[in-house]
Amino acid sequence: MANSGPGYAKHPEHTVTVAPFHGHVVIEAGGRVIADTKNALLLKEANYPPVYYVPRADANMTDLVRTDHHTHCPFKGEASYFSISGGVENAVWSYEHPFDEVLAIRDHLAFYPDRVSAIKVEPA
Repeated sequence: MANSGPGYAKHPEHTVTVAPFHGHVVIEAGGRVIADTKNALLLKEANYPPVYYVPRADANMTDLVRTDHHTHCPFKGEASYFSISGGVENAVWSYEHPFDEVLAIRDHLAFYPDRVSAIKVEPA
């Protein structure tokens, strides 16, 4: 792969899967709906809790403020962060240029459950 995550070569036992989530995901913060989608992706990684990735098109981007904070994951790439306007700092992350193995999460957002009011999930 042209842009493969270096973590996969060093730790081939580490698994990351991304699949469409068949259901409805609503993210609320500060009394507002920040995202509402039936097009979420579900990312499962090794021993971490599953994470719902919401398409940016289904999020209210005017409620999000980009921050200077970044982190790096050897399996997914560099994450950029957003704060919720009038709310919690760095509550949202996004991989804008993810590694090839997880390319599907590009243009999607993930939310820290303890930094938003609710992540409501209704399976189809």
